[in-house]
Amino acid sequence: MVSIVQTGVANTASVAAAFERCGASVSKAETGEAVERAANLVLPGVGTFGAGMESLREAGLVDALRARIEAGRPTLAICLGMQLLCASSEESPGVDGLGVVEARVELLSRPARPRFGWNRVVPEAERGVIDEGFAYYANSFGVRERPAGWACAMSNLESPFVGAMQRGPVVACQFHPELSGPWGLDLLKRWIRAGVVAC
Repeated sequence: MVSIVQTGVANTASVAAAFERCGASVSKAETGEAVERAANLVLPGVGTFGAGMESLREAGLVDALRARIEAGRPTLAICLGMQLLCASSEESPGVDGLGVVEARVELLSRPARPRFGWNRVVPEAERGVIDEGFAYYANSFGVRERPAGWACAMSNLESPFVGAMQRGPVVACQFHPELSGPWGLDLLKRWIRAGVVAC
């Protein structure tokens, strides 16, 4: 069973469809209680950092998400979802993120320009959920510095940035695995298996 957080700032249909293609049952997580009890939780997101955090606060999900990730329970954060794990973002000055990753989200290229397309992902550690391959990105902001305590996979846009990071069954992807073809579906399957092992 995979539960998808309903943030109001994400197109969850494509995420749900990808997990269904992997053979998983999918449900919605709209409350703190649902976040707490989910066997495998996905935090997707599109749009701005500020709007994403506002949505989580209005839904009362912030404390439950922090507790879950700090406890190392199976969680997958996608695109804006990855950024929301961080302490802050250049995109939305003065807005606090979940703060479970000691990192700041930065603009990846100047002048600012959104980037849509494929980029190579290269893991720095073996035998994690993230394999080397090509992933689909849709972002202008990201994490440049490798956060302490996380195994990272890197991509490059003018300079290196973190394409994905993992700490046990907690995985965060700046790219969209649900839009990254067979490679992305394999990643989703490995994440589910990692959660089963951890539990």
